[in-house]
Amino acid sequence: MKILLVGAAGYIGSYLVPKLIDRGYEVTVVDLLWFGNHLPKEVPIQQKDVFQLVEDDVRGFEQIIFLAGVSNDPMAEFSPSMNFIYNAAAPAYLGYIAKRAKVKRFISAGSCSVYGYTVNQLYDEESPAVSNYPYGISKLQGEQAVLQMAERDFSVICLRQGTVGGYSPRMRLDLIVNTMFKNALQYGEIGINNPSIWRPILSIEDAGSAYIRAIEANQEISGIFNVASGNYTVGEVGDLVKAAVEKRFGKKVKLNIKHLQDYRNYKVSVEKAINILSFKPRHDVDSILDNLSENLGLFKDLDNPQYYNIQQFKSIPRTIHFEAYS
Repeated sequence: MKILLVGAAGYIGSYLVPKLIDRGYEVTVVDLLWFGNHLPKEVPIQQKDVFQLVEDDVRGFEQIIFLAGVSNDPMAEFSPSMNFIYNAAAPAYLGYIAKRAKVKRFISAGSCSVYGYTVNQLYDEESPAVSNYPYGISKLQGEQAVLQMAERDFSVICLRQGTVGGYSPRMRLDLIVNTMFKNALQYGEIGINNPSIWRPILSIEDAGSAYIRAIEANQEISGIFNVASGNYTVGEVGDLVKAAVEKRFGKKVKLNIKHLQDYRNYKVSVEKAINILSFKPRHDVDSILDNLSENLGLFKDLDNPQYYNIQQFKSIPRTIHFEAYS
């Protein structure tokens, strides 16, 4: 099977692409390579913007995975206009030309951030999506755009991901577990703005599994699927990181808890993905921390600006088309 991955030189794609190759898939990548190229050398890469793609570029692929777009709240709030262009319009455009080119399935990387703020409720895919922030709004618009194109010959699967954590060849240290791990090692302190708010956490290994399950699902399946390894309060994540770093590295770690207001609070059910996609999360925050610890030598320059998407995003000229890959 031939699969086109757009934005796959990023954090998730750099982990996922080798897994797909190991399963015998023929993979091609489209990416602007802002964060370099950490993919296997044999992977064909087209260095271009998603809006430069036309039908002939996607014709012949059986599936397309959209991993591109503005990838977190700081980037979306820095440039709301680009956020809406690349999180809402880009998947809509790519889905449109994919369907015209007879691609059979379109898989889109979404986010559980669309749920906004919930009060002690476990949200499933039928629950209200009420984010008031640019990032969450744009991710919801993008998935709605591609889902309305779904029909018998064009399957659309949108994966609403929890916050991903763990090691990838294109490393990020601006994600909750990764950030706390980095700060514990570098400063001996973990900042926690509000210990009571909930976040669904997704191990990068479980993220890879979710995409594989989506690729290999029955052709008639379309829809939205929450994918997470588990739900945690931010305070609990801090406790787990503190304990892991102190045990493994013998370094005393302090928690700096602030009790600041945060309007992003959500926890999700993954039962639909389990029952329909056979997605079975096998990891948790402890295993993410094991993964980070075991691979620390591969990203030991903790101040490398390429590990922080917002730093790279701010350096890109505003006069060109661009995507900030996740």
